[in-house]
Amino acid sequence: MKGGGGSGRRGGGEYGRGGRDDGDGDRIMSQFAQIPTSFGHELRACLRCRLVKTYDQFRESGCENCPFLEMDKEHDNVANCTTPNFTGIISVTDPSRSWAARWLRIGRFIPGCYTLAVSEELPEEYQTVCADNNVQYVPPKR
Repeated sequence: MKGGGGSGRRGGGEYGRGGRDDGDGDRIMSQFAQIPTSFGHELRACLRCRLVKTYDQFRESGCENCPFLEMDKEHDNVANCTTPNFTGIISVTDPSRSWAARWLRIGRFIPGCYTLAVSEELPEEYQTVCADNNVQYVPPKR
């Protein structure tokens, strides 16, 4: 299966292996995150994992690494958990083997496009959601 897509709820464990329901209650796992459909002003980065997609992609299918943020169900979460202010983009096809992915601390996320850095923190209420889901959140360096 290529990319995410579909209207199913994103699932996943601690490291956010995204997936969707096939309609029969079975989970179909995403092999990589959606690639941004454009590289204009509508790009946003997830404040937790730094995945880069368009606003509409986050709204339609959420974040493949952070399904517990429920951006696909609660559209206000897209505005609260993503930012248009980020530095650079890297595309990673094999995060577990990429030295750059490990250096950026995205080596356990699924393949996709990521930003090199964000300067904003995830709002405190969403940091609590991360903690409640036993998922680590590392705030950006100041």
